[in-house]
Order: sequence, then structure tokens, then C-alpha cells
Amino acid sequence: MKRIQIHPDNPQLRLLKPALEALRDGGLIVYPTDSVYGLGCDLRNKNAVEKIYRIKGNDKRKLLSFICRDLKNISEYAYVSNAAYKAMRHLLPGPYTFILNATKQVPKILLEKRATVGIRVPDNAVCQALLAEFGHPVISTSACLQDQDYLGDTDAIATTFEHLADIFLDSGPGGLEPSTIIDFTRDEPSVVRQGKGRI
Repeated sequence: MKRIQIHPDNPQLRLLKPALEALRDGGLIVYPTDSVYGLGCDLRNKNAVEKIYRIKGNDKRKLLSFICRDLKNISEYAYVSNAAYKAMRHLLPGPYTFILNATKQVPKILLEKRATVGIRVPDNAVCQALLAEFGHPVISTSACLQDQDYLGDTDAIATTFEHLADIFLDSGPGGLEPSTIIDFTRDEPSVVRQGKGRI
């Protein structure tokens, strides 16, 4: 895995290029978000998504979320009610994951026995630059393995993913709290997990 030190507020495009190439080639990247470091790949690459499921030891019935550029981008992949739109407009970008009903644009591999998706728009300059250049959503799951608790420790992340990911965009110590998860699939929204995002 190639570890690239990148500025958290002004990420240089030349330093993002290896991550963009890895995403286009079906590789995996570790990248900073506004909560914890994420492990990701191209949403549309089935083999890469399978790799993430294997690494995380995840049952495919569990939700894998992905990051989008903005609210408009979200509406391509999920049905957003008026109430959800109003709430999301105030909270985004930020450390929130929204559970929404999926559109047909979402790859079937993410919809095993369900019709919902988890979507984020992180308030993070590296994420925003990556998504702007890549042009497609990127899978986002926390960059740690089961039962591990080093979410903000970049050296521990680098050691763990040395042979599992292709690129590590290291912007310094990461956050320790995951995103807050809000379910908008029913009439009344509900908080599934209270994380960094305050309600």
C-alpha cells in the first residue's frame, strides 16, 4: 500500500491522482472523512465491493454506505422525501449517514435482501476533492477490522491495511467518533446510532 501525506484543508490534485487511479482500476483506498478514516472503492465495481465485504467480515445483509458529492448527487441513488430533504439540507455536509430507500442506480450487491442504502456527504476537503475528480460515489466503511479500536491512529491503520488496500491518503490524526446514522425510510425519522453529528 502506498501511503500519501496530504493536506487536510487544501489537498493537492497531484497527490489525489494515485487514489483516483486506484479507484478506476478497482482498487481500495483508505481516506479521511469528517468522522473516522474510511475504507472505500468505486461504488460501481462489484469485485472491489466484494473485497471490502471480505476484509470487513461483513455479511452482505449488513449495510455498506457510500459518500456522495452533494444532496443533488444523493437524489440519483435514493428517494428523498420533502421532510428528509429539509433536514438533510441543514445537516449536510457533515458527519451523518442517512438511511434512504434506494433507486435502481444502486448496484444490486449493496441491496442484499433490502431496498435501503446508507449515504453520506462528509464535510471534509479531501473527500470533496476526491469525489469531484472521480465523478462517482465511493464506498465508505470505517477503516478498522472487527473488534479493533484505533480509529484515529494513522500508523495502526497503515499497518493493518498494508496488504489490503492500495492507497492511504493520510491527512493526520483521524476522528474517534463514527457518523450519526438517521433513518429516513419511515414517516418519522429515527436516530439509529448517535455518533459525532449532533441532532
